[in-house]
Amino acid sequence: MRSLSLVGNPLEELPERIGELGALEHLYVAETPLEALPAGIGRLTRLRTLDVAHNRLTAVPGLPERLEVLYLGDNPLGHLPGAVRGLRHLTYLGAHEAGIAELPPWIGELEALLELRVQHNRLRTLPDDVGRLSRLRELHLRGNALGELPAAVAELPRLRHLDLRANGLTTIPDGPYPALEKLDLRWNGLELDPPPAAARLAERGCHVLL
Repeated sequence: MRSLSLVGNPLEELPERIGELGALEHLYVAETPLEALPAGIGRLTRLRTLDVAHNRLTAVPGLPERLEVLYLGDNPLGHLPGAVRGLRHLTYLGAHEAGIAELPPWIGELEALLELRVQHNRLRTLPDDVGRLSRLRELHLRGNALGELPAAVAELPRLRHLDLRANGLTTIPDGPYPALEKLDLRWNGLELDPPPAAARLAERGCHVLL
């Protein structure tokens, strides 16, 4: 078995024996009453996709190091689980609506990341280490409490889509934003409309929403 979907099942727990499904590559266990995951998930060495969004998880056990796609959104986690650290092959991380108050500095270690979704959390700042995500193409930060962005975001060489809607931003950092194609700044408290950096991006052809 390479793919297993248990989406929407009234599961209260997953058996520890799930770790015996050694050929499993994709596991979907979203929209259930699950409050915990078995440690056996860490033994699924071929697992590439894990969807455990829309559950009741407060913690996450060790994860397979080859994981590429991880959905954690809409769980009462309160923080980005340490189990995510070291997932060097991760290209997609979804952790929206998870009560996250800060991103840890080790977020910059996820160097394969192409898309990061942490919208509707409680973020007030971002670590400068976000600037180490040199492959990142999409960064979704809508609905947090960000008062400013680190200058490192403006330097991300492949960032194409930056969603900053509904934060507390008064401006954005100057910088090249070398690959940016879409910037969404709606529902912020911008001091200048548009901010100088956004005006320059619009002149360059970037789709800027204010």
